[in-house]
Amino acid sequence: MRYSHAAFSLALSVGSVASAGAGWQFVQNGTSGVLALEAIFVSPTLAIFFDRAANDPLMIDGHSAWGALWNMETNTASPLRVVSDTFCASGGFLSNGTMVSVGGHIPANPAAVDGRMAIRIFEPCADPAGVNCTLFEDPETLHLEETRWYPSSLRIFDGSLMVVGGIHERTPFYNTDPVNNFEFFPPKDGGVPRPSAFLQRSLPTNLFPRVFGLPDGRVLMVANNQTIIYDIEKKTETILPDIPNGVRVTNPFDGTATLLPLSPPLFIPEVLVCGGSATNDQIQPANLSSQDPASSQCSRMTITPEGIKKGWEVEHMLEPRIMPEMILLPNGEVIITNGGRTGYAAFGTVPDAVGNQSNADHPVFTPSLYTPSAPLGKRISNKGLPTTNIARLYHSVVSLTPQGNILIAGSNPNGQVVNGTEFATEFRVEYLNPPSMSVERPVLSNVPTKISFNKRFTITVSIPRNLPAASIKVALMDLGFSSHAFHSSSRLVFMDATLSPDRKSLSILSPPNNRVYPPGPAYIFLTVDDVTSAGAHVMVGSGAPPPVADQGIKLPPIL
Repeated sequence: MRYSHAAFSLALSVGSVASAGAGWQFVQNGTSGVLALEAIFVSPTLAIFFDRAANDPLMIDGHSAWGALWNMETNTASPLRVVSDTFCASGGFLSNGTMVSVGGHIPANPAAVDGRMAIRIFEPCADPAGVNCTLFEDPETLHLEETRWYPSSLRIFDGSLMVVGGIHERTPFYNTDPVNNFEFFPPKDGGVPRPSAFLQRSLPTNLFPRVFGLPDGRVLMVANNQTIIYDIEKKTETILPDIPNGVRVTNPFDGTATLLPLSPPLFIPEVLVCGGSATNDQIQPANLSSQDPASSQCSRMTITPEGIKKGWEVEHMLEPRIMPEMILLPNGEVIITNGGRTGYAAFGTVPDAVGNQSNADHPVFTPSLYTPSAPLGKRISNKGLPTTNIARLYHSVVSLTPQGNILIAGSNPNGQVVNGTEFATEFRVEYLNPPSMSVERPVLSNVPTKISFNKRFTITVSIPRNLPAASIKVALMDLGFSSHAFHSSSRLVFMDATLSPDRKSLSILSPPNNRVYPPGPAYIFLTVDDVTSAGAHVMVGSGAPPPVADQGIKLPPIL
């Protein structure tokens, strides 16, 4: 049985199979130990949470910890020894599977050192509970070229990490001390950062730029209400249409953005940007309000000559959201969650801050589901989605887990851990469970630990008998790094697959090259009739450290 990608998008008459279980559910399970300001899954069972060096309850070496390993199997946190302050840093994986955290801040806690130039290394960890798994730092010899607070990061086609923008010193709200350049780890260009006219133009609301690797290896960047394509190899930028209606989507006017799933054979890229604020960014924070309405706008553009000429296609969420996040699901849909209906990111800068210091108000408690293949105006719905009672505002995180549900944690619009006030520091961890989690699911086995580009490989599958397999989708995913309403390096590439007549094996064609999927770790998910398996952890490419050479076959240019 063979399924083209066209079959992937068919509406399923068997869609009720998944909903026959418990449906979508919020489940609160465990506490994070440290405020989950940043989150990344570093193994099938473990995530890292980072906070600032402050007064978190989890202790290590006689002081408060600001890093923790979250164990998915036990829903418990154990302290992680961190040297530098990770406040508002970024991170991602390299081609050899190493997790790298970059940037941070000047600590208020004397137990930490300045994190603004920090590079933190977490090597692949084999123990399911994280025993003897450590974070390595050597600030004297291993560091960035620039001091960076609020940077973004992206794994690129050669397996290295691109570090984008940020701010040198803490300022109350806008980016008034900008780092208008890019650098790489491992370093390129002799370690000299590359100046960026785009970051200069997009001031002052351009912190945590939204950056995506296009399937030709170039990088799409969104900051403020501006968008470009940056060519790493040619060191050139191409200006794209501005986001419509003056909506700004980067910190402190945080909306969110994602690259929609890439599908064979052409892997045409589309970008989706939702939420943020249409407030003029020349207004000083003393004249802003926690009650200013956020934007409900979603803007979508296809990154081809025809798509760019057409420009952004606009639709609206069910409510305005500042600081939402979007999570790609293995079936190709997108969850929109978190955020508030009014106000701004950051904390303690508007005159009518809520609770202790929140610049935002009116949390959105019900997620929405975005269906990319649905007609314009009918893509966003919260039908059947549950409602939580936990506010997730500034400094909250979201991630798809290797099990296929969504982890949600954090929220702290305050300068340190604060209790007993509205929008206090939030340590409760929730899972948003899709319907698949409460029914019998497909199971993957005999999955190779390493897959090459443009190669066909076979895995064993067990498909529940009640699923007719009228449709299958095989997704290769980077789960990304969550911080500040954005999921750095998050990616979904659908792979062509053939199901054997006895339904016991899948023959899968890997992505054509290292630009469609940057080399490094990934999870393979199988969705059969809208019921999704747990993910299988794989290494895509050779597993060599960066920079790695181009691999696979070239595709026709998209532009």
